[in-house]
Amino acid sequence: MSALAKLFRTTAFKLALVYSIVFAVAASLVVMNVGRSVRGVLEDQIGETIDADIRGLSDQYAQGGVQQVVQSIERRIRQPGGDIYLLTTFAGEPIVGNVASLPAATLSSEGLVATTYQRPGEREAKRRAMARVFVLPGNYRLLVGHDVEEVERLRKILRQALSNSLVWLVLIGAIGGLFVARRVLIRVDAMSESAAVIMRGDLSRRLPIEGSGDEIDRLAVNLNAMLARIEALLRGMKEVSDNIAHDLRTPLTRLRNNADAALRLTGDPATLHETLDRVIAEADSLMRIFDALLTIARAESGSGPKMEALDVSRVAEDVAELYEAAAEERGVAFAFAIEPGLVVRGNRELIAQTLANLLDNGLKYGTPAAAGLAPELRLIVRRDDRLVRLAVEDRGPGVPPADRDRVLDRFVRLEASRTLPGSGLGLSLAAAIARLHDGALRLEDNAPGLRAVLEIPATTSAPPRIGPQGDMTRAETG
Repeated sequence: MSALAKLFRTTAFKLALVYSIVFAVAASLVVMNVGRSVRGVLEDQIGETIDADIRGLSDQYAQGGVQQVVQSIERRIRQPGGDIYLLTTFAGEPIVGNVASLPAATLSSEGLVATTYQRPGEREAKRRAMARVFVLPGNYRLLVGHDVEEVERLRKILRQALSNSLVWLVLIGAIGGLFVARRVLIRVDAMSESAAVIMRGDLSRRLPIEGSGDEIDRLAVNLNAMLARIEALLRGMKEVSDNIAHDLRTPLTRLRNNADAALRLTGDPATLHETLDRVIAEADSLMRIFDALLTIARAESGSGPKMEALDVSRVAEDVAELYEAAAEERGVAFAFAIEPGLVVRGNRELIAQTLANLLDNGLKYGTPAAAGLAPELRLIVRRDDRLVRLAVEDRGPGVPPADRDRVLDRFVRLEASRTLPGSGLGLSLAAAIARLHDGALRLEDNAPGLRAVLEIPATTSAPPRIGPQGDMTRAETG
């Protein structure tokens, strides 16, 4: 297809052409209406002039009879202009005037009429005029009129101006349509080229944005955001595949070795039972890993469970009560301050699981306290403007600033934590659930220790509970 044919087939050119035609039709109607109005105004003025002449000649007749009217008409017809006069007897015989001939029915007409006439000495086509016939005393007929050739010329001028304007309008509209279509076609071709590159597998390519902020730019921005999301999901799938292949090799190997050892045992039932317990424990660990991966995948794809308004303060209180016993067993001072009545839109189970993961990480990696400080874990839940912040603070070694984004990825474990059991999915799962709730998970320095903050948009303000807010409820051991 040629470039010109592509231009003619673009939506922009078709719209420009349609707009030009619609505007041309509208302009035609406007000019026609203006011409009709101008003609009506001129005809009204002609009628008023004719009536004034008739009244003047009637006064002349009243003062001096027919002779004075004849003299007045002779004076008037000697003056240049488009006025016509004719005075006849009742039988239609002309007495005086500048009309050589006119239709016989004109002298018997009433009111203002359109007629044709011919001046004395003229052989050209008959002229057109507006005239009125008035009967003077004595049955004399007085015709007073005005030539309307000027009105016709004005109408011709208007028609000619309209025709020229329409031609220029359509021409300029077509040229403008071609210009706009060419600009749009260039941008669409650039977007199509980028789309072809993306379809060939280069997901890092983005659609070009001109920066004008028009609808094409807005479309490109949204498509680029979609492409970025698709790229992130595919990269996540690839990372998950790589991580599964790498990080699950060891537990699968242990599971196989324990199963093989169980098959080879033929003697002591207690040893066989212990080996099978290890097999079941490894299988349970693998199931937990796959469950976490499935939850992360669902959260990142946006296909999580149903969301509803819930009291996140109650959820935090329930999770905190469960971890009091675990903290007591480890000899960790556990404290929580929960602002009551905080409402968010989310899923109770997922938020509870996220808090549990953060508290579990705090107990695992945050309990080796800094020098001079006792092991301590704190849960603080409060509202800050439009966000509900659920923070878990510990006094452990913390996470270096350079690694705080990296530890939110799947299967990432820092060197200091590799000696402890775990899969490296806890923080990744918490971050995915936070994004599912239109929130975020941030890791901060607790000076010393780590502060993990889960931020979720608040929905409504809750009434304060009677009594001091934010009082610490503390369960301490050791």
